Amino acid sequence: MMGDFIFDLAMRNIRINFLRSLLAAIGIVIGVIAITAVGIMGANMTLSVTETLSANSDTIKVSPYSGGGGGMMMGPPQGGSSSSDDEYITSTQLRTIRQIATPNTVIPVYSESDTIYIGGDEGRASIYGLAKSDISSFLSVTSGVIDLQSTNGALVGATLAERYGLKIGSRIKIGDEDGDSETKTVKVSGILEERGMTFDINTDNAIIVTDRWFTTVYGGEGEYDEVIIKVKDINDIEALKTAIDDQLNRKDDEVTISDASRMLDSITSSLQTIISMMQGIGAISLLVASVSIFNVMMMSVTERIREIGILRSIGTRRKVVLKMFLYEASIIGVVGAIIGGVMSFILGYIVVLSMVGTTAYFFTIDSLIYVPYGMFIGVIICVISGLYPAWRASTIDPIKALTAE
Repeated sequence: MMGDFIFDLAMRNIRINFLRSLLAAIGIVIGVIAITAVGIMGANMTLSVTETLSANSDTIKVSPYSGGGGGMMMGPPQGGSSSSDDEYITSTQLRTIRQIATPNTVIPVYSESDTIYIGGDEGRASIYGLAKSDISSFLSVTSGVIDLQSTNGALVGATLAERYGLKIGSRIKIGDEDGDSETKTVKVSGILEERGMTFDINTDNAIIVTDRWFTTVYGGEGEYDEVIIKVKDINDIEALKTAIDDQLNRKDDEVTISDASRMLDSITSSLQTIISMMQGIGAISLLVASVSIFNVMMMSVTERIREIGILRSIGTRRKVVLKMFLYEASIIGVVGAIIGGVMSFILGYIVVLSMVGTTAYFFTIDSLIYVPYGMFIGVIICVISGLYPAWRASTIDPIKALTAE
């Protein structure tokens, strides 16, 4: 059949100019890998962040108003004035929040960043002070006990424990040894579960102590750095935020009220922007590949002018000649796209494992959809790059083609 004959001619020319065709296909492979691997990585990062923050979708955070925005974080910052320069939640405000939030769980939090000494190592960590009852209901441990019975007992985050080799019974000095205040020592009672990126408090690189220990060392009893509300029904979040805002920010902005949805939208939007920019850079590889394929096809047309003249002189129609060169471009594109797709799958897995730290989201539609997407773009680029050379070949005058050197 004519179609098979034309396809065979296209394959023959690729074999004759194998190295040239291979280099053009490699350009497509690189472009497909660049777009697909970046897309897979971005999808996995987004899914990971979304699931992590969605676990905090039942959380409202109330923090002291620091200027530059309205009380409720529901849109772009608006101007406002604070009625107080105090950068903490007062006991009176906490009572009001508890009254409004009942029967939901309200967790007041003290926080500080301080120097720590573990053996001969020095570093910094966040120090959180929570009520004993809140610690046991809010956090979980992988080893040790969650209930801090000892006055100087403490829980440490998974990252902090791994970094300094902390175990149950390890001792940590807190405070600047070169400063005026005396350092305090806590004893590790438990290692907290790794929580990753969270909306409320980041415990992975932190030390959790009782509120009594915290206020004894740092002072400020009844002056909380934030208040966390765990809502039983997430459908009540907006109503609860509005109620707190109406009560505490009635005259002046005193507190900022936020939930995980705003943070999630902000992070996913930023990730999408970064991934799009990286994919744009990857698309340059395909642009370079398209120029290479265009050059290969134009050279093929020039070298085969007499062959085209013979085909036209025996009655081969223009569209058949057009198909022959489009077949050639398509074969290069399909081969390059298939190799690129397979390598993207392998490299994407490695990149996700190293960058995201987990492949739990790799075998999902949102992630793997980038493989056929990248392959499709690679093939289309090849076909488009071969259109003009194929059209030029089909319009060559057969008489001139036969007499060409």
